[in-house]
Amino acid sequence: MSAPATEPKQWNVGLIGYGEVGRILAEDLRKQEVNVAAYDIKLRSDQSGRALRDHARQHGVTLTASHANLAAQSDFIVSAVTASQAVPVAKACADTVKKGAWYLDFNSASPGAKQRAAGMIDAAGGRYVEGAVMTSVPPYRIKVPLLLGGSSASALAPLLNQLGFAATVASDKLGVASAVKMCRSVMIKGLEAMVIESFTTARAYGVEDAVLASLKETFPGIDWEKQGAYFFQRVIEHGRRRSEEVREVAQTVREIGLEPWSSSGTAERQAWIADLADEGLFGERGSKGFARSTDWRTEADRILGAIESKKRKP
Repeated sequence: MSAPATEPKQWNVGLIGYGEVGRILAEDLRKQEVNVAAYDIKLRSDQSGRALRDHARQHGVTLTASHANLAAQSDFIVSAVTASQAVPVAKACADTVKKGAWYLDFNSASPGAKQRAAGMIDAAGGRYVEGAVMTSVPPYRIKVPLLLGGSSASALAPLLNQLGFAATVASDKLGVASAVKMCRSVMIKGLEAMVIESFTTARAYGVEDAVLASLKETFPGIDWEKQGAYFFQRVIEHGRRRSEEVREVAQTVREIGLEPWSSSGTAERQAWIADLADEGLFGERGSKGFARSTDWRTEADRILGAIESKKRKP
């Protein structure tokens, strides 16, 4: 097993998770002619895997057959999967990870989960670094603000930034960066859930204009129409992943001995929207118009229609 390359642009980069984040990173790295391989469990599916295979072919990304296969050939691994899979993926990579290879955990997992994943990778000879993505990736792409944590964070940060990342070190103590991310998500993911609940209920009572006017008066710096549409879009498209993340947020709160009432409710609302999306309420997932309505009322009316339909069922 060869040692990892020392120059970042000569790395063999392995992406675990080839969803929205993985594909964006692949595109931006391939533009720099960096070698990129990827693995995603959805590749096993004919339907959802087809789009991933087409994207990989278009951008020159090599697809591998398993986590272990990808880890064995990578100098730098990025784990960007759903929050619940952060520890299982680390375990799946540990047996074959290269000695000295970097392992960047991009996942929105609790500090405790990050510490468990780190133990597996470090014990196998890899270099685990936690990463906390501090805002939505698509507007920033590879330059999304990224906090790093762990004993190897300071060594990895300048190497990442050579590749175009915008990484800063939060702490050499594992769990600090993730705590920042998780505490932020109490607010951000909670606000998404509250907007959907508030706006949909206001729409049902016919008082949405009065509610929006009141919000504008209280928070004049926010365009609530635009922000509302964006929140509906993101939760409809990514509610499943968000619900898993917020369950990790709830675990983070629980780890300090505080009952996560708000976070638990947020996770349920995000998952509920994800269920409706999976049922096809908002259109065909993956189609051009899916989760792209610029008027939140369109989606709120669909939700209200689904509620009424369920009321009428015997």
